[in-house]
Amino acid sequence: MPPGPGPGTPPRPATIKDVAAAAGVSRQTVTRAVNAMPGINDATRERVLAAARELGYRPSRFGRGLVVPPTRTLGLLVEDLTNPYYPELASAVLRLAAQAGWNVVLAERAWAADAAPAERFGAEVDAVVNFTARPVPGRSDGLAELPLVEIDPENRESAQGRVDLDMSAAVVAAVAHLHERGVRRPVVLDLPHGSTRAAAFVAAFADRGTSARRAPTATTDLAGGLATAERVLREVPDVDALVAFNDVTGFGVLRALRLAGVDVPGRVRVLGIDGLAIGSFVTPRLTTLALDVPLVARTALEVVLALHAGTLAPGEPGTHRRIPYRLDVGEST
Repeated sequence: MPPGPGPGTPPRPATIKDVAAAAGVSRQTVTRAVNAMPGINDATRERVLAAARELGYRPSRFGRGLVVPPTRTLGLLVEDLTNPYYPELASAVLRLAAQAGWNVVLAERAWAADAAPAERFGAEVDAVVNFTARPVPGRSDGLAELPLVEIDPENRESAQGRVDLDMSAAVVAAVAHLHERGVRRPVVLDLPHGSTRAAAFVAAFADRGTSARRAPTATTDLAGGLATAERVLREVPDVDALVAFNDVTGFGVLRALRLAGVDVPGRVRVLGIDGLAIGSFVTPRLTTLALDVPLVARTALEVVLALHAGTLAPGEPGTHRRIPYRLDVGEST
């Protein structure tokens, strides 16, 4: 068994040496057993796995205890690297993880050949930060789950850690800002199947006595914003504000309005969501619900590293954090 902690000392994670001692086998045999490698009989494999489960051992590709000092690797899952939002987050995670002595393995879901890129991590990582629409599948062998933090896991529970991105107050502030500037015929760009963020804007407009139309956009990229804004100008000629699904879509909206000779913000006001750094360099500068991306990265890392070290237990209050958006008024409204 791992040595018990001294007074005030957090328990350390079980090592491969602990499992080997508990099962009465070599460290090489533990490595074979937990990684389903050949050269070990079924009875020995099950004895090793039982000891690993008892100790809460988390396997890694480096074989814990065999490498000194151990190299730790974080798996970072993001949705789509063609959206500048995710590279901004990934860059912040990479920088902060390096400062903490961790490597990072990056995977994206949108363009993966399979539906679960997390499964390709296998035993290559020691902890995971997931910022995708899909949950990370659990282990099937009963061994301890990897420390996991999910960023904005909409409509699902997170058993370990989570960082919620809260735009509720910022949506109310944005709608008040638009209302004060005379907006009465807004259109909100939305996913074809609907989204909570679009619903929040529609509800906030309704609270001010304004009916906001939804315009489904096939994609949430530049092309989607361009095509949807062009369609809205044809179908809703008296539109006076367009709320984009995100900043990237907002850039496409601005392009469509520019090509149509529509004055922004004189005739139509445009609002984005995310607060991308590049938004400060478009003309007019995009008004947006801004998120402190470095803070999101730092918070997610703090939680996942604490889960890995054992200073936080899965589901404890400190494992659930909230980061609010804020209204950043530019020139487009």
